Amino acid sequence: RYFEKMKKMPNMSQAGAYSSTMHYLKAVQAAKTDDTAQVMAKMKATPINDFFAKNGRIREDGRMVHDMYLFEVKSQAESKYPWDYYKLVATVPGDKAFLPLSQSKCPLVKK
Repeated sequence: RYFEKMKKMPNMSQAGAYSSTMHYLKAVQAAKTDDTAQVMAKMKATPINDFFAKNGRIREDGRMVHDMYLFEVKSQAESKYPWDYYKLVATVPGDKAFLPLSQSKCPLVKK
């Protein structure tokens, strides 16, 4: 949809902002309120699996943990259609890609 309007693909920041905004709006709808505590509880309880983040979740320290990816740029011969620039080399699970909750220094984490 972004491409249809802008005639270019969204960058990572734009895609991330859209993903997080949609997660918030869905939580407001599910909680049937915009009360901060209730919406945050719903956001933390709801997995995040969209075009931007796979296997995502919001931990008690507020960190959104999700799978990360290593991509390689394709050669011209490998690219088959517009915007077909990257090939997936590896997926790093979120629990390996981010600092463990046990090492968080966030005051929200009860130790």
